[in-house]
Amino acid sequence: MDVGMQLTFCRYGWPDIRDGQVVDEELRLARLAEGLGFDVIWSVEHHFFDYSFCPDNTELLAYLAGVTKTIDLGTAAVILPWNEPLRVAEKISLLDHLANGRLRFGIGRGLSRREFAAFRGVEMSESRERFDEAAAMIVAALESGEIEGQGPFYVQPRIPIRPRPAWSFRDRLYAVASSDDSVEAAARVRARMVMFADRPWPSRMPSIERHRALYRELHGEAAPPPLTCDFTYCDADSVRARERATRYLGTYLASVLEHYEVLGAHFAETKGYEAYARASDMLRGAGDAAPDHFLRSFLKAVAFGTPDEIISALAARRELMGSFELSTCFRFGGIPFEQAEASMRLFATEVLPELKRWT
Repeated sequence: MDVGMQLTFCRYGWPDIRDGQVVDEELRLARLAEGLGFDVIWSVEHHFFDYSFCPDNTELLAYLAGVTKTIDLGTAAVILPWNEPLRVAEKISLLDHLANGRLRFGIGRGLSRREFAAFRGVEMSESRERFDEAAAMIVAALESGEIEGQGPFYVQPRIPIRPRPAWSFRDRLYAVASSDDSVEAAARVRARMVMFADRPWPSRMPSIERHRALYRELHGEAAPPPLTCDFTYCDADSVRARERATRYLGTYLASVLEHYEVLGAHFAETKGYEAYARASDMLRGAGDAAPDHFLRSFLKAVAFGTPDEIISALAARRELMGSFELSTCFRFGGIPFEQAEASMRLFATEVLPELKRWT
């Protein structure tokens, strides 16, 4: 089984932390990943807010390409409507050269109104069309070595990509696929579908089956296994693991609800659920306004606890959906760095060897 770790660059939950410390802590964990046996380091693209900020994951991964030797590096994801297709193709080709073919290219279209609002001339209402047009251009360019486009969003005269792509991305392409149209888009460009552990996995099966069916219909072969992205807390003590995981996952979930305005723009503006960080006790006391079901659903989806509990949760996921790749994040929701590192090390020591035996 392929297992990666993900960098999210989140600040939400650490009231006094500096941005520079966020960067330092993320990179410290990243530099541990290769020696601990992870297969890939993934990095998000997000902008502006405490929820997550890594404005250029290709730049970050270029640094990691220089301080690692064997571990793969992945964009999770480059948000295509926020980036010019020509520049994406050039950056990805250069980064793959720097990483000597170790790059995995993940793409997405973005879902945050708050982030879209700051990009001049890019409307969120156009994100689907922009993504589809840009993805087709970039994927073709990375295979052919030349990029061109006829619009309507990207009128691009044919021009070579330099440095010329040296290796095919056919088996190294990933696409975030949460909505029905994103599932179809992922299948269309021959990408693995990427899903986040934000709801119970049985509810994801229709999308997974849809991707598999479309992929076979379009390309005449079986779809590759999906990538599932988790937030993990691993601890030898089950009671302590649940208490801490619930607290940190609750805080992270509060940032999701705020950032994506799940409960409306007023929620985001007032930070009305910062108390959510204190998890279940606070939620029970908040009456009908508290979205307890979000937390319950989230906790059912993610794999956390003791090593045996995490293995059991992932085995149940595998039984449901078949083979999958895993990316997991260890730093989120205000977790102290020492706990994040200990969680990652214990996962690598006790969980990773078992997962590596899975096919």
